[in-house]
Amino acid sequence: MTTHDTRDGVWRSGNRVDLLENGEEFFAAVFAAIAAARHEVLLETFILFEDKIGLELHRLLVEAAQRGVRVEVLVDGYGSPEFSPEFLAQLSAAGARLRMFDPHRRLLGMRLHVFRRMHRKLLVVDGTTAFVGGINFSADHVADFGPEAKQDYAVRLQGPVVADIRDFIEVSIASRGVGSDWQPSADATPMQAAGDAQVMLLLRDNTRRSTAIEQEYRRAIRAARREILIANAYFFPGYGFLRDLRNAARRGVAVSLIFQGEPDTQIALTAARSLYRYFIDAGVRIHEYCERPFHGKVALVDDDWCTVGSSNLDPLSLSLNLEANVFIRDEGFVRDLRARLDDLRQHHCKAVDPASVPKRRAWQSLTRPLLFHCLRHFPDWAGWLPAHTPRTRLVSAPVTTRASETP
Repeated sequence: MTTHDTRDGVWRSGNRVDLLENGEEFFAAVFAAIAAARHEVLLETFILFEDKIGLELHRLLVEAAQRGVRVEVLVDGYGSPEFSPEFLAQLSAAGARLRMFDPHRRLLGMRLHVFRRMHRKLLVVDGTTAFVGGINFSADHVADFGPEAKQDYAVRLQGPVVADIRDFIEVSIASRGVGSDWQPSADATPMQAAGDAQVMLLLRDNTRRSTAIEQEYRRAIRAARREILIANAYFFPGYGFLRDLRNAARRGVAVSLIFQGEPDTQIALTAARSLYRYFIDAGVRIHEYCERPFHGKVALVDDDWCTVGSSNLDPLSLSLNLEANVFIRDEGFVRDLRARLDDLRQHHCKAVDPASVPKRRAWQSLTRPLLFHCLRHFPDWAGWLPAHTPRTRLVSAPVTTRASETP
């Protein structure tokens, strides 16, 4: 097995990668894997709701635990704040463990602690199959939810990189969901090859990996020769990232961006649109997906690099949240992702007309430098936000242990 190291991750050869678009493909694959689990199910997710998707996942986890499968689940205390007593009791009785990352009570009915969330979406079954992406366990990821159903992506992985994902989750369990102590081994135990793709797992945390995902993006953008295609739900990165994209367009790379046109959070569209003139002046093409909320976090560069994961390209994901992306080198997979995104652009998006974007006004010669100054320094400023030692609470545990345990 050939490995190629970066500072924060290791490229693993010999993997199979399958693209899963939207909840219909993702949940079918995930639920089948859990139903067939024989040894363990390790899951981390930002959102788990008690709707039809969450209840089906719950049923499968309970059944797996009842047949002796080790079941470990971590959810975020902001994204998944409440569960019914019945939901938790059934997991406990079956022998499953469910932990909550950084739980807090509501204040006047509002969820607080929006910062420093556990935003990862990771699943490993039996150490042989893993799932990584942006899709949560909630019904708003399937089309029959209605016009607010989300457009999103994930991948199913088999091969040596699965061991990295599994090892990380084990470290995460032992370190209260943070996982900062995890280090990929350059001499990992060989696993049987499952395909031809090279894959690297990268995490973003608030210690030494605070810029790992962003820096891998920027390395690929600076090396681009022909094409950059980014489809991201929340886009407001730092100035260096913006400059790399604009410079790529100016040297002749075809740069195309897909953003939300019908956002679930209006500020996301407002923030992205404030950057349109900056990009359009350099020849960047912009599309807005207007059928329903866009929740994807994917990108490709040329014919042999792409990424799928949980990380948006905004201040929360790049400076505060705990995130996980996989980076993939495989021409066949990149071709598949490009075909899906091309179909999205051609049939489901509205191209932004450069003539419709307001020209730069005189007063913007003063405000734009201020904006980019803020973007340049935001990661440092974000570190000043209130911080604390993250903790997890064991909210569902085997009946022989105490449910109030804090590992």
